[in-house]
Formats: sequence, C-alpha cells, structure tokens
Amino acid sequence: MPRYVAFLRAINVGGHTVAMAKLRAHFESLDFARVETFIASGNVIFETRSGAAATLEQRIEKRLAQALGYAVATFLRTDAEVAEISRFKAFGAAELASARAFNVGFLKTPLGKPACDFVARLATESDAFRVRGRELFWLCQKKQSESTFSNAVFERSLGIGASFRAMNTISRLAAKYTARG
Repeated sequence: MPRYVAFLRAINVGGHTVAMAKLRAHFESLDFARVETFIASGNVIFETRSGAAATLEQRIEKRLAQALGYAVATFLRTDAEVAEISRFKAFGAAELASARAFNVGFLKTPLGKPACDFVARLATESDAFRVRGRELFWLCQKKQSESTFSNAVFERSLGIGASFRAMNTISRLAAKYTARG
C-alpha cells in the first residue's frame, strides 16, 4: 500500500493551532491507514490504496477546510519521493556549510519557464534558489527573518501555493519512513 507524506500549509502557524491527535483523527476519517504526525508543523504520514495523489490532495483539503474552518493547502509526496528530495544536491558543500537555513518548498505542479525565471530573479547575495520538478530549494546565508524572500512573497508574486520545510526535517522524515517496510 502506498505511503504518503502530506505537507500541510497553515498548520500551527499564524494563529491556526491544531492538536496533532485531532489532525490524525481527520486523516483517519478519510479511511487512511497507519496515520502518524511528524513534529507539530503539518506533516502527516499515512497509507492508502489510492495512487491518485491529486485526488487525495483534494479530499484532504476538503476535509480539513470543513473541520478547521479555513483552507489548508496540501502537498503530497510518496515516501520514495521524500527520500529522493533528501538526497538531491541542490547546492554545493561550501554553500551549505556557510548557510544559516536550507529549506524546500513543495508545489502542486512544476513551475513553468516564466515562474522559474521569476525565481531566478529573487536570488540575492544571501538567498539562492534551485527549482527541480515540484520543489523549490532555498538556501539562505543569513537569518530567514532578515531575508527579503518568504513563502508569502512567493505565493503572492506567482499566484500559486507552496509549503516550505527545513531540509533537516525532510532528511529526518526520509530516514524514518523509508527505512521500514
């Protein structure tokens, strides 16, 4: 049975507090199996017989909007995709060593050329970006709070949703959920 990781936008940030037990219960109400949460920032791991990720995203978004009263964008990746993301070398060792933050943004679909060009123009001395498939890798050489880039800037500028996670979270997810059968 396929295992997915749901990266949820707007969970336990911006005044939207959701207990992990309630979040698990919402996923279980959708008949997903082996539901777990991973840190309290909107990462839900589950299994389902369905392999239609886009349909699953819509089902989850509908259920969470009904239950929580606000939209929760959902970005699904299989456990194998999470492992691949964690292994991808978006930046060189020297860049990574000097960085204060390394994040990955999850997107619904790959960015087209105009959006990729826009992302390239966002680069500064302290912010570097790499686009690969449905992910946007962001390396920040200073505190993220000091950067001119944010998820809000990205979403507002391109009119598309994203949810960012620290790469160490992705690495921990990959290690935990691809190691077991």
